Amino acid sequence: MTFAQTHTSIPEEAKKRGLLAVVIERALLGARTAAVAIRRGARAVRGVVTPLGWSVIAAAIVAIVVGYGWGLLEIIAIAWGLVVIVSVAALWLIGRGAGELRLLVPTPRVVVGEPALARLVAANPGRRGFRGVQLELPVGARVFERVLPRLARGSAFDEQFAIPTDRRGIVPIGPVRTVRADPIGLMRREIVWSEMAELRVHPRTVSISALSTGFIRDLEGFPTRDLTSSDIAFHALREYVPGDDRRYIHWRSSAKTGTFMVRQFEESRRSRLMILLDLEPGAYVDDAEFELAVGAAASVGARAIRDARSVSFVVSGPRSASGSRLGGPMRELPTVSRDRLVDALCVIEREPRAALLPDVARSAVETLHGISLVILVTGTARGIASLRSAAGRVPAGVEVLAVQCSPEGEASSRTVAGLTVFDIGYLEDLRAMLARTASVA
Repeated sequence: MTFAQTHTSIPEEAKKRGLLAVVIERALLGARTAAVAIRRGARAVRGVVTPLGWSVIAAAIVAIVVGYGWGLLEIIAIAWGLVVIVSVAALWLIGRGAGELRLLVPTPRVVVGEPALARLVAANPGRRGFRGVQLELPVGARVFERVLPRLARGSAFDEQFAIPTDRRGIVPIGPVRTVRADPIGLMRREIVWSEMAELRVHPRTVSISALSTGFIRDLEGFPTRDLTSSDIAFHALREYVPGDDRRYIHWRSSAKTGTFMVRQFEESRRSRLMILLDLEPGAYVDDAEFELAVGAAASVGARAIRDARSVSFVVSGPRSASGSRLGGPMRELPTVSRDRLVDALCVIEREPRAALLPDVARSAVETLHGISLVILVTGTARGIASLRSAAGRVPAGVEVLAVQCSPEGEASSRTVAGLTVFDIGYLEDLRAMLARTASVA
């Protein structure tokens, strides 16, 4: 707005609201704009001045006040010396550099214990590249620090960083940033060059044989022992009774016997596997037992998904101290693909307020329909009474297996009141036991 426009607009507004109101309104608008600018400047200053820098600035202000107030030339000289030091430190931060920094994570998913690397590529496409700036790359709880060498025009710098994978979970990587700081440490300026990446560390699994136990209910397998009037698995002929579907009358047999005979079938229905991973802390002696249980449950789930079986992966849900449910005593993990399942298992931990195992089993069988096999995976601290109670909540005709995990323990199989319990010390034990069960079945 020009000077002439300003002076022509004020009298027009003054006729309507008065000159004083217009001046006050514009003064307030200018004050708000200045306050916003001051706040932005204050945030920028707070982001670059270190605690030592604030101490030096405060000392300079006190020295100026005391020196000029008392006329002490020595104090005045010290004050201006501190001002010069702060000014030089601020000039040290000027410039961003014309280089490029890229963070690459070639493999976003690894199995626990496998090596994983993050690549950092720095390039100088122009004349003004990086000039020995400090580089910081957060990887999980650690921060890798490097000093980038001076890069000539057209040169590049490529370095790899090892990512810790000794624990299942999600490891945050980055963002990569460069740090410009003066030699004294009064000012520090961080420049972020990339987004944060994630590395998913999956639980260790083993390849197990096809799950045949409990899977005798689908159309490609064997029929059930339940008889029905219509299905695809023929069982026998019987005499016609009122209400039978006439489409199933066997006319040749009816002609021989002189009595209407109808076909009778064995019912076939779709199989469904349910894996229940116990998250109650008291079920496990230590972390190693829980990690083995996660790997065992993941191995069974991955095999079922690979075989295109209908599978539900259930974990314990939380409950309040009074026993009331918070969102139900069970949670279901995604099983649309193996990656989705093990991705979800990356962040599964023991639940301090986990519902009791029998309550979880009852809620699961009430929610999920068509279950033919239930596999309970837990630790050695879970008593057999609790396992039998959980198995008792499962409807009759549904097979139940329990897997108790004890790292480096002796593998064994036992049957207690109709409940089969596998004790495993390694994931390979589970593979062998399931293969043996399948051969017997």
